Amino acid sequence: MTERPLNTDVPSPARIYDYWLGGKDNYEIDRIVSEQILQALPDLPILARTNREFLGRAVRYMVAEAGIRQFLDIGTGIPTANNTHQVAQSVAPDSRVVYVDNDPMVLAHARALLRSSPEGTTAFIDADLREPAKILAAAGEMLDFDSPVGLTLLGVVDFLPDTGEAKAIIRRLMDALAPGSHLAISHGIVGKQLEEGVRHWNESGGAPMTLRTLEEIAGFFDGLELLEPGVVPLPRWRPTPETLHADREAVYYAGVGRK
Repeated sequence: MTERPLNTDVPSPARIYDYWLGGKDNYEIDRIVSEQILQALPDLPILARTNREFLGRAVRYMVAEAGIRQFLDIGTGIPTANNTHQVAQSVAPDSRVVYVDNDPMVLAHARALLRSSPEGTTAFIDADLREPAKILAAAGEMLDFDSPVGLTLLGVVDFLPDTGEAKAIIRRLMDALAPGSHLAISHGIVGKQLEEGVRHWNESGGAPMTLRTLEEIAGFFDGLELLEPGVVPLPRWRPTPETLHADREAVYYAGVGRK
């Protein structure tokens, strides 16, 4: 894997997310921009934790109830607790997981992601969500597209400003996957509470974020069977007794669809 140079002068979504989760893989520019955003939206660290919890519940559902044994996780972020392969392989040790990200810091930590169970497989692809053909070609060497795949796009579609392009990319990815495949998405929703924080982020020089309406987010599941309870605030997607903040309003929404 060829390492690309880290740019410590521009904030990184993956590093800021790591900072909110209490990690140490971030730089001064990330912390400065984070504090500016937190002034407008102090609950964002809670959002980061609820997004990670949603990942765990969605992947666990796909493995335990839908019988899926392979995953394509695009927009992976810096490794932390309860990564996709850890959740999947805790239920089915033979699960195969392919991670995709284009952040050099994430690439630098790829080895941490590659610690699979002996029975399973974990791999990493250096690619951008805007490159679905590249992603599918590389992932197809490790995953069996004739069997169902769990595709996760958590907090990454926000960085595709054109909704039509975003829908086309998601459709391209899902078209390549077998019936029974599942799609999980989490995405920021339009509203004053999040808009100020996104304004600070977009002025920071990082990749611009785009918020969308509930209807636009639900539109990413067109052609799929949208599972109950639909597109809802992160903590309200099939919460368990351990789910944090299930009674709170959320600025990030999530859903899971079945092909």
